[in-house]
Amino acid sequence: MARICVDGFNIGLKKTTGIGAYGRNLLTALDDMGHETHVLYGPQARPSKRALFNEIGLVDARETKESPLDRLIGLASLHLGRTAHAVEPSDDVIWPARGGGRPRARAYWTASRLFTTAQRNFAGRRLITPLRFADHPVVGRPDVVHWTTPLPLQATGRTNVLTIHDLIPLRLPHATLDNKRAFFRLCREAARRADAIAVVSDATRRDVVRLLGVPEEKLVTTWQSVEVPGRLRDRPAEDVAADLLSAFDLGWKDYWLHWGAIEPKKNLARVVEAYLTSGSTRPLIVVGGKGWLDEDETALMHAHRARGKAQRKRIRTFDHLPFSLLVSLIRGARGTIFPSLHEGFGLPVLESMLLDTPVITSNVASLPEVAGDAALTVDPYDPAAVSRAIRALDADDALAADLVARGRIQAAKFSPEAHRARLQDLYAKVL
Repeated sequence: MARICVDGFNIGLKKTTGIGAYGRNLLTALDDMGHETHVLYGPQARPSKRALFNEIGLVDARETKESPLDRLIGLASLHLGRTAHAVEPSDDVIWPARGGGRPRARAYWTASRLFTTAQRNFAGRRLITPLRFADHPVVGRPDVVHWTTPLPLQATGRTNVLTIHDLIPLRLPHATLDNKRAFFRLCREAARRADAIAVVSDATRRDVVRLLGVPEEKLVTTWQSVEVPGRLRDRPAEDVAADLLSAFDLGWKDYWLHWGAIEPKKNLARVVEAYLTSGSTRPLIVVGGKGWLDEDETALMHAHRARGKAQRKRIRTFDHLPFSLLVSLIRGARGTIFPSLHEGFGLPVLESMLLDTPVITSNVASLPEVAGDAALTVDPYDPAAVSRAIRALDADDALAADLVARGRIQAAKFSPEAHRARLQDLYAKVL
């Protein structure tokens, strides 16, 4: 058994992200493997002598400005590094349920403004910030730090493991606002310093080898896994159907669903074009908050909805939904339409198959790995191809049933047990 600390850079965000969900799933998997799990946070609050306030600082909603002392600490960390201090969780602080609740971990480590300071140091001086873990009378220092995304930090005297999800800013530069040179430098340096690297698909593996020059033997393809709580996954279909009718005025298996942050790679503009030209009378439900470069992606949708009440009812939009309602929407959909331009993995495909919903997805990047033969795969740049897939699934109940059956088999390949076995291969390189 090892003590493994997972960074909380995305876990600590107020809104759940894909990498945040990955971090929580990783903690669960490592705990199930018998390891002692910790989480590293970089809150705004400075350390306190009272353990209570150190834990409060991890979830405090109050925003604080950076003080001159904080700035001085950040400058000093260029050469001296930063020190994380242990925080033992208690039952006194109630963690926000919407963010996933308290992570499954034995202890937390905190260094104020750790991530923002390290990012500023790297942007200004191209320096990786060293990180140490202070002694604690009860909590042992971690043996391994698992970074769930490239960060300009390195745990000194510890084993460093890195997960790379994708290199989309380099593969699809028009689809992100990142500084591509800075992104490349950070990924290359983080990969060089890591003792082992997890990639979430063979497509990402090929990109990392080719674009970053990382040796094959340093990489392990772990893919991803997802678990939906049984209380949501196993609810009777008639109960879910009643919820959908009451909350959304939607019929069971009588609408299409697209979800995810609205950004260019999600391909929403072509999804809307394909849907409108498919002739389907089933409504399209779009769930996703504004991401970046969204104007072109949403223009056709907004123009259609502006034509009147009937058009707004045909395409319905939601910025954000509670997880329980999103699960119900997935379960009740005729199909998920997810022809993304590029994904490191593609969780919506797996989640849909796990919840018995047919999928239309792309034939590029990692998506064929996840979908296998259990989805209708299309050229994501061809709205006519997406439209044909919608028409086929719209009209053919037998096809829908066949995709559901195939999806159950395919989803089993990405079970939590399978994920743990692949993580075991990863950690065998360093433990």
